[in-house]
Amino acid sequence: MIETVVALLMIVNNEIKEHRIQIDPKTNKYSMKMCLKGKRYAERTETGSNIEHQCIKSKAEVELNIDGSKTIKKLILE
Repeated sequence: MIETVVALLMIVNNEIKEHRIQIDPKTNKYSMKMCLKGKRYAERTETGSNIEHQCIKSKAEVELNIDGSKTIKKLILE
């Protein structure tokens, strides 16, 4: 299914290596606040020099996991 999500991207050498949906556990909705919090944490703990983190709101192809959580199958960047 295609949804508009808030995702935290890990970009290495100008290539997206990882993307994670950011959901607020209190409201169970996509959250830019949680994404920025995760970005700050990642930037403080990462030691690589060519690693960048970015929060985006974008359409994505999403799939449901067996435990009910959602993961990004493919980002749709426009």
